[in-house]
Amino acid sequence: MSSSNSANVGIVIVSHSIKIAEGAADMVRQMVGNAVPLGWTGGDVDGGLGTNVAGILAAIDAAWSPAGVAILVDLGGAETNSEMAVEMLPDDRRARVVVCNAPVVEGAVIAATEASGGSSLSAVKRSAEELYA
Repeated sequence: MSSSNSANVGIVIVSHSIKIAEGAADMVRQMVGNAVPLGWTGGDVDGGLGTNVAGILAAIDAAWSPAGVAILVDLGGAETNSEMAVEMLPDDRRARVVVCNAPVVEGAVIAATEASGGSSLSAVKRSAEELYA
């Protein structure tokens, strides 16, 4: 996991594979540098394929920004666990975290690029989701 101390919207990548999560995060860093707070998580608690809520919560903390956090997921289970993690957040944070309906790699790069320009959480989410439009 990695983070930045930026006031830009943070990006979280959640994948069933730690290698995919790390690779997507690496692409984001290569595209936007440290302009956005970034967190990622992949795999289940035993290191196999899957996702886990605790890892997602830690990634949200790593990417936390007062501007909010956009989460990109790879498969349905990652989305379900991300939504559970968001529900577990304190009220003041919950409203500033969204799960995007976008491809994980392309969506993360587009979202991070949008966030690096200082865009709002809703604009970051919209940009990532336009890939599915």
